[in-house]
Amino acid sequence: MADSVGAWNVAIEQSALSDVGLRRANNQDSFAISLAVDESDWQRRGSLLMVADGMGAHAAGELASKMACESLPHTYRKLADRPPADALRQAVLAANASIHERGQANAEFQGMGTTCSVLLLMPRAAIVAHVGDSRVYRLRAGRLEQLTFDHSLVWEMQAAGQMPRGEVAGFIPKNIITRSLGPHADVQVDMEGPFPLDAGDTFLLCSDGLSGQVKDEEIGPILSALSPGEAVRLLVDMANLRGGPDNITAIVARVTAVPATEIELPPADPSPTAAGAHPALWVVMGLCVLLALGLAADRYYVGALIGGLVAVASGLIALAQNASKTSQPTRLGLDGPLGTGPHAAFVATPRAESVAVLCQMAQQLREAAKDEHWTLDWAHFNNFGKQAQAALAAGDFTRAVRQYALAISFMMSEIRRQPARKDQRDSTVLDL
Repeated sequence: MADSVGAWNVAIEQSALSDVGLRRANNQDSFAISLAVDESDWQRRGSLLMVADGMGAHAAGELASKMACESLPHTYRKLADRPPADALRQAVLAANASIHERGQANAEFQGMGTTCSVLLLMPRAAIVAHVGDSRVYRLRAGRLEQLTFDHSLVWEMQAAGQMPRGEVAGFIPKNIITRSLGPHADVQVDMEGPFPLDAGDTFLLCSDGLSGQVKDEEIGPILSALSPGEAVRLLVDMANLRGGPDNITAIVARVTAVPATEIELPPADPSPTAAGAHPALWVVMGLCVLLALGLAADRYYVGALIGGLVAVASGLIALAQNASKTSQPTRLGLDGPLGTGPHAAFVATPRAESVAVLCQMAQQLREAAKDEHWTLDWAHFNNFGKQAQAALAAGDFTRAVRQYALAISFMMSEIRRQPARKDQRDSTVLDL
């Protein structure tokens, strides 16, 4: 697990965890976290987080996701002369090119690919770049939003109206993706945002090993009730408890403060002046110059003077508009919103149903440990249960979710230690 805190004009508390799951021999998921190193870096380039889920025979998928996570953050920061949104898109395209080239050069790696979901946190705004079916979510004010569109056969068919949203035909595999980095020389990159930042905003980036096993309705309450470190641990544990059929990767980042900044977001419907001088002004100036020269040649000096004055006025207005554009504090490099996200939304406030799911999971873990006669710190485990029940009785669903979550993660950590303790058995198991 990776944990750290950055504090450059916006404090970002984040944690990440990647797990091989229960049915895979190797982990083809990768992740990268590239935080701003100082105040200047934060203002110019922000902090970048990404998840990649590789695909391909042998070690090809593992190599593809690793290449994406190593090259993309580096390329993004190297393109310092480009606006952040443009640099981010170019960095994704460069990663695609390098993975494709590597695949073409070696028959063993041919056709290898990876998903790529990137979250760029800038002062007051977030931008997303996305290819594949790994996801980026945002939790805000009791609402969980999926910011990315799954590039999967199921989602594409639903978007085309060939299947009602939310319904999946049994004959359509859920894991067929329609877009990825690497297999082809060209790739279409989805860009989403900018999404304004508020203190308390919590983002989740994850591979489909997580989103395929943990429901969106369960993710929201977990992000609401837990710290980033606790949340990634529980989400990975839940995916494993439900079979862990795939590699599982999660990054949770929480914005803890957004002080005032000069960075401005682009308007949803930018006016012509926001994009610099209107081309018509330069056309008018050019025509007036030609007219003035023609009139002067024919000795119509008054008309030539008027034409010249109009040309000068048009030029001054154009220069003023250009100057206004350059002096604007916007640094995102956007003329308007990107993409059409969010693409789905769910209630994220912890409720009785949220507590019931985790309570049942904790009970099942308890029974499994009892049947195996594992030696555990039962007092510690049962204390979490008592705290959860007290919170539930008081109607504090957020605290109840957190206590049951801690009980599950504690039990899972104890179970992971069992191979080292197989000679020790204990039949003393207390009630929750």
